Amino acid sequence: MATLPHIAGHTHDHVYLGSSHDENARRTLWVVALTAVMMVGEIIAGYMTGSMALLADGFHMATHAGALGVAAGAYAYAKRHANNPLFSFGTGKVGDLSGFASALMLGVIALGIGAESVLRLFEPINVAFGTATIIVVVGLGVNIVSALLLSGGHHHEHGHDHHHGHDHSHAGQSNDNNLRAAYVHVLADALTSVLAIAALLAGRYLGWGWMDPVMGIVGAIVIARWSWALMRDTASILLDTTDHHVAEEVRELVEAPGDARITDLHVWRIGPEAHAAIVSVVGRQGVDGDMIRARLTPVHELAHLTVEMR
Repeated sequence: MATLPHIAGHTHDHVYLGSSHDENARRTLWVVALTAVMMVGEIIAGYMTGSMALLADGFHMATHAGALGVAAGAYAYAKRHANNPLFSFGTGKVGDLSGFASALMLGVIALGIGAESVLRLFEPINVAFGTATIIVVVGLGVNIVSALLLSGGHHHEHGHDHHHGHDHSHAGQSNDNNLRAAYVHVLADALTSVLAIAALLAGRYLGWGWMDPVMGIVGAIVIARWSWALMRDTASILLDTTDHHVAEEVRELVEAPGDARITDLHVWRIGPEAHAAIVSVVGRQGVDGDMIRARLTPVHELAHLTVEMR
């Protein structure tokens, strides 16, 4: 009876967290603390001054504090369960789930601010412009500090070289949708603060009281657009849509020599810096799985590869 080969050298874990996971988690926790402190001050000041722009900014910041708390929790959960066999491909997509939840929350925030601002257009109230302006300026300062904290781990580049290979220079940071969601929440806070300052100054010095709700409407529209973009991108990952850039590279490397053809190909993201692929190949005599794996070595995104020879 033939003995089975020792499997120790053929097993691997399924930990597909980003290389900046712990650092991004720390950044997010700092921003949660800053946001929570500022939101309390803005909500209290908003009620005292009667400013819709200030109240919108405060409640907006309150919901952001909750969303940022979810982001921080997602980092902790993903790390704690990284080796849990219950998750077939690890916990690398927990951040995308958190990002999707944050996107939904942003959408609700946008609707709430927009609806309340429209009501204030028809039923204006007196606003203590001077006091409200001071509070919003402080809030904007907190937003700027928070954005700087998060921007160290977030980049907007998603560079791909469509001719061959990919630009991996910032893959981990740019693909962390949990950090991206936190960053978008902070940017939304900063936007509402800037709009609130403009509205309050216009009301105080020009007598344009209508600017307060108008700026609320403008902020709601911009935040809704950010929400939709984040929701679209995270939903795509949660639904395991094909990454066409990586799939194109896989197909090119396997089929370029002319002795093999891919009959079925699945490529999807399983973490901020990791993709999985199932490649079914028909090849000439002598072409085997090890040869196909060797050809796919340059595709650095592939952290989990299954090759099926037919």
